[in-house]
Amino acid sequence: MDYVVDLDHAADEIARRRPDWELAGVLVGAVTWRDYAAPWPSKLEWDRNLVADPDSLGVEISGPGDATVVIVLFRGGWADVDACTSDGDVVVDAPRVESPQAFGRLLDQYIMRIFGN
Repeated sequence: MDYVVDLDHAADEIARRRPDWELAGVLVGAVTWRDYAAPWPSKLEWDRNLVADPDSLGVEISGPGDATVVIVLFRGGWADVDACTSDGDVVVDAPRVESPQAFGRLLDQYIMRIFGN
């Protein structure tokens, strides 16, 4: 798989936002990593040091009213987004992501869409 997005820098985008999200009452799960070099079926790791060749990272974010968003970013340049608002609306998306900064903007977009202010 091509390396379009540096996943370590993308993880920094999550870490940078985590304190503000948590102050707003949103729960941010641990970042998970999948190793491209791991035998199938590959398992998710919470410790980045255990992943030799990361091909994806993911995070689950939840908030009031059972609203939840799960975003998985793949180094090939796309993300899988699965979310449910507190009103029960379901969001499924697979946007292109060209950089860690674009991933940060994507995080901001879905946090606002799913949790509001």
